[in-house]
Amino acid sequence: MEALRTRASAQPLQDADDLIDSVETFIFDCDGVIWKGDSLIDGVPETLDMLRSKGKRLVFVTNNSTKSRKQYGKKFETLGLSVTEEEIFASSFAAAAYLKSINFPKDKKVYVIGEDGILKELELAGIQYLGGPEDGGKKIELKPGFYMEHDEDVGAVVVGFDRYFNYYKVQYGTLCIRENPGCLFIATNRDAVTHLTDAQEWAGGGSMVGAIGGSTQREPLVVGKPSTFMMDYLADK
Repeated sequence: MEALRTRASAQPLQDADDLIDSVETFIFDCDGVIWKGDSLIDGVPETLDMLRSKGKRLVFVTNNSTKSRKQYGKKFETLGLSVTEEEIFASSFAAAAYLKSINFPKDKKVYVIGEDGILKELELAGIQYLGGPEDGGKKIELKPGFYMEHDEDVGAVVVGFDRYFNYYKVQYGTLCIRENPGCLFIATNRDAVTHLTDAQEWAGGGSMVGAIGGSTQREPLVVGKPSTFMMDYLADK
């Protein structure tokens, strides 16, 4: 047992250059690795410049679906980092990329429980959508005989972090998944918490996904990290 523990324990890095030379692609998380809030973390520019000088492929991943790749590109630029959209893998993009990979029917729509990043990526992919922030102000009047209509052409419900989450969205998404034949349930991530301020942790996208999972009794297909879709997609590029 002692020998097993010794083999499994962390070992000091003997030669960082050998390790770097043996790796072709470096995948970085963003929040807490590249930046914290709107502040660049010390040493990041030098590290990225060094890896690029060695011809390494860099990929920046984030489960935050509130922004598109283009919007994240602007954030990198604001922080003084030169990063292309092709090097960014946001979970908003992952949702659109997955739907494209399965040849999502042109006559079908996506109902979005999430924010602008998902909408922009779906639009770029040529996929019809509804929902998103504009449903944030919608309410349901629970009165006798009330029947909530939903679009029967919705073929997928995509759920991500949503600061405008409400009961209308829960019911609409639930109706689509339960009543539309073959409707997909896709989650950008199942993160329990997120970091909106530096004062405390906040409920993450997993709380929205959990609400839809609870009402539909369905497990979502997760497309953000650490999903197999993300790794397969990056490996194929």
